[in-house]
Amino acid sequence: MHRRRLSRLARMAFAVGWPLADGLRDVPLVFVSRHGETPRTFAILSDLAEEQPLSPTQFSLSVHNAVIGLWSIMRGETCEMSAIAASADGFEQGLLEAAGLLHDGAPAVLLIIVEEQPPAAYRDWVDDVPFDYALGLLLTPGNSWSLALGKQDATNPVVVSEPHALSWLRNLLTGQAGWTHAGKRRTWHWQHKP
Repeated sequence: MHRRRLSRLARMAFAVGWPLADGLRDVPLVFVSRHGETPRTFAILSDLAEEQPLSPTQFSLSVHNAVIGLWSIMRGETCEMSAIAASADGFEQGLLEAAGLLHDGAPAVLLIIVEEQPPAAYRDWVDDVPFDYALGLLLTPGNSWSLALGKQDATNPVVVSEPHALSWLRNLLTGQAGWTHAGKRRTWHWQHKP
């Protein structure tokens, strides 16, 4: 498949994931995106509203697992792959999926988190993507991180002003040992033991 035919979301996912997987075979992939191919889906809906013929290819590439399907085809991979659409805590949900794969014996798991700003028509309802971003991590077994789930404290809510994946990266790069990410019903407590 030619690179220009890939959506922006897929190109971002491949840009962060491909170098991490270079030289590796049969590494499970966990792909996380809350909103997925929203621009492609919006284009399909626009064509439908204008009574234009719909493209089966466009539709097949608009589904949430399209990126991992393209990854499988382009890399010739047949290993386990998951596509996750979770709430604001998709990063943590993806890590739990990856941890399960590591626990089941995978020597490494590729985790890719990608979000693309939605079309302008959605921006009044989708306010959790301040800009396009992608993060790729090659995870291996270890015990230098802990992640604990807690309930959201309605009397003292924790407000996270950036996507969890980017907050995690910022905290890691600034040397923070622990922090909390909040969702609507859950909090995630991170602890790093270097």
